[in-house]
Amino acid sequence: MAESKKQKTIVIGAGPVGTLAALYAAQRGHDVEIYDLRSDLRDPSTIPLNFTKSINLALSERGINAMRNSGRPALLEQIFKDTIPMKGRMIHGKHSSGELYEQSQVYDIHGRAIYAVDRGGLNKTLLDELDAMPNVKLIFNHKLTGADFKKNKAWFEVSGSNKTDRNREIEIDFDFMIGADGAHSAARYHLMKYQRMNYQQEYIDTLWCEFQIPARELELGIKDESKFRISPNHLHIWPGKDFMFIAIPSSNGSFTCTLFLPSAHFNQLETDLNSVPAFFDTHFPGVTTLIQPSDLIASFHENPHLPLISIKCAPHHFSSSVVIVGDAAHAMVPFYGQGMNAGLEDITVLFSFLDANPTSRSVALEQYSQYRKADTHVINDLALQNYVEMRASVVSPLYAARKWLEEKLSVWVPGLGWQTKYSRVSFGNERYSEVIRKSERQGRLLSFWLVGVFGCPILVGGLIAWRRIKR
Repeated sequence: MAESKKQKTIVIGAGPVGTLAALYAAQRGHDVEIYDLRSDLRDPSTIPLNFTKSINLALSERGINAMRNSGRPALLEQIFKDTIPMKGRMIHGKHSSGELYEQSQVYDIHGRAIYAVDRGGLNKTLLDELDAMPNVKLIFNHKLTGADFKKNKAWFEVSGSNKTDRNREIEIDFDFMIGADGAHSAARYHLMKYQRMNYQQEYIDTLWCEFQIPARELELGIKDESKFRISPNHLHIWPGKDFMFIAIPSSNGSFTCTLFLPSAHFNQLETDLNSVPAFFDTHFPGVTTLIQPSDLIASFHENPHLPLISIKCAPHHFSSSVVIVGDAAHAMVPFYGQGMNAGLEDITVLFSFLDANPTSRSVALEQYSQYRKADTHVINDLALQNYVEMRASVVSPLYAARKWLEEKLSVWVPGLGWQTKYSRVSFGNERYSEVIRKSERQGRLLSFWLVGVFGCPILVGGLIAWRRIKR
């Protein structure tokens, strides 16, 4: 009896989402090939895209759950070795007296945390896991240049194949393509030639630039001195109302920092680099005690000022041939820390539909696209809304009061199932669309109760006054 041919699944993009997709496919016995336009990032000579590190990542329950279900039990343990739990935000500011302050805001009254993780380290762990699988091939320096999704053929340009002539192009056949090649996805571009896709792209008027708070140099003989200059178990925020500066811990004791600022401010600072430290002293008090002014200027000048993009599209597939996941399908701004987590969750959801429809991949992909559309659109919107919360609302008494009340209700009356929106997004796996539905319902109930609490005495007082006038 002839041996049945294995399914050939190709993955475009070797980032965290693409590598996890390859793991899921390989675990199901597919012959898997991963194509990436970059060199192997485990090679120290590889220059990352944009010539900079990505914004430091926050790993939360959705991403953790996706790796937990990968069928590789040691994977999560390996990844957690290099993570740092962040139990909340640390808000930095200055009192009117000029005194600096730090205010901790825990993410969750039940003590749950999100985890700071180095994007490169996470990616390398996933690549190493794939290297150990006999049915996986990692193929670098290959750029997707064309695809025929009716004949299931793809074409790649091989960079560096010939130093004198134009790069060589190769053709490959496949059964199934998973496009996980980021916001400027080539897989999505070629998919749009075959699928009537609704597509929306938006740049917000904010650029980002990366900085570093160096680790403290430890002195011999000083007991219990920390290599971290500020608390390692918080995401640090310097809110500036219309902009902000954040810092996320790294396991070596440093912090990867990001300045989010409207383009007009970047343009103004670029005309006079020496004004950068004074700008930080005015809007982000205390930062110049953590980063030398000369290093602030150098980082602002040398590191690129990069845009933030939000992308929505639907559907995410064509026939049984191709599906796009992660940023290729729903790039979002980083303000909810869900970009990578939502992308990793895509893989769990996608393969749950594929497993449920083993005889019809086209049905599975149709169901996946319909199901996932609502959730990815919601989290894109939430990410944009959370920028306002991080740069402004975190210092609002009203924000603090609502957060306190919602958290207390989750403890006092657990049977209500009451949770903050942030807890539902970051510490659970219910659908994003369901999260927003429940959060809006909670908001309406809170408003009703507050009107009842404060409105009834006013109404009673008004009736008494009216009766006295009538007398």
